[in-house]
Amino acid sequence: QSVSEVRALLLAAGLGTRLRPITDSCPKCLVPIGGRPLLEHWLCSLYRSRIQNVWINLHHHQDMVHGFLSRKCFSDWVKGILEPALLGTAGTLSTNADIFRNSTTLLAHADNWCQCDFNAFLNFHQRGRPSDTVMTMMTFRTTTPESCGIVDIDDQGVVQAFYEKISDTVTRSNLANGAVYLIEPEIVSWLEKRPRVSDFSTEVIPEFLGRIATWENTEIHRDIGVIQSLLAAQDDPSQEPCWPDKDDWMDNYEKAQVHSHLADARQLLL
Repeated sequence: QSVSEVRALLLAAGLGTRLRPITDSCPKCLVPIGGRPLLEHWLCSLYRSRIQNVWINLHHHQDMVHGFLSRKCFSDWVKGILEPALLGTAGTLSTNADIFRNSTTLLAHADNWCQCDFNAFLNFHQRGRPSDTVMTMMTFRTTTPESCGIVDIDDQGVVQAFYEKISDTVTRSNLANGAVYLIEPEIVSWLEKRPRVSDFSTEVIPEFLGRIATWENTEIHRDIGVIQSLLAAQDDPSQEPCWPDKDDWMDNYEKAQVHSHLADARQLLL
C-alpha cells in the first residue's frame, strides 16, 4: 500500500479545560507552539509524509477551527467533521467508518505536541511490523508514568499489557502510549459492530493485546494539557513551516488573545 492511500483522522475537538483561560478564547488544537497553531504542525508533518486525505473533528470553538481549515493551503486535502456532541476517541472513527473502512488509517490525538519522523513510522507499519498485528501504536518514554497509558511489550515490540493512568507501582515500564496509531480495516470493522464503544484507549486497545505493534518516538512527545507543559513546548525545536507565514488567517491569529494569555501565564510561573 502506498502512503497516498493512508487516510488520517486527527482528533482535535477537545475542550482543553485544564488550560483555561487560554482555551476560553482559543481551541486547544490551535494553541501556539513557536507562534504557529498546534494543528498546523500536525498537518505539516502529514503533508511532508505525502498523506493526502485528512479529516479533523470539530466541536470546541468550531468556527475558529473551520476558519483555520478554510485556508487555501488546506482546501483540497483537509476536511472537517462537525460533532455537535463529542463522540469519544473511538466514536468519531466508528461514526465515520465509511471514510476509513478500506484503508490504513492514521488516528491521532492531535491536541498533543508530537515531533518525529512520520515517514519512519509509516514505513515500519507497512514493512516492518510483525505480520499478525493489525495496529502500530506510537510510544514514547515518560517521566510521569502515572499520568499516561503504559505498555508492556515482548521482544518483538508487541503490546502484551496496557495500564491506563494508574500507579507506577504496577509496572516498572516507562514506555507510554503516544495516542497516535496506524490501524488496519479489521479494527474499523470491529468498531462498526460495536457502536456503543466510545473510548479507544480503554475499550479498543485491551481487545487487541498481542496484535498491536509499537514504534518508539525518540524525539518530542508532550501532553500539553497543562500550562507548564505548554510553556515548555515553546522552547522545543520544530520543523520549518510548510506554508507561508502571511495570509489573512495568520494575520488575525497573530493578534489573537491567546498569545497574551500565554505570555501572562509565563510571567506568573517565573
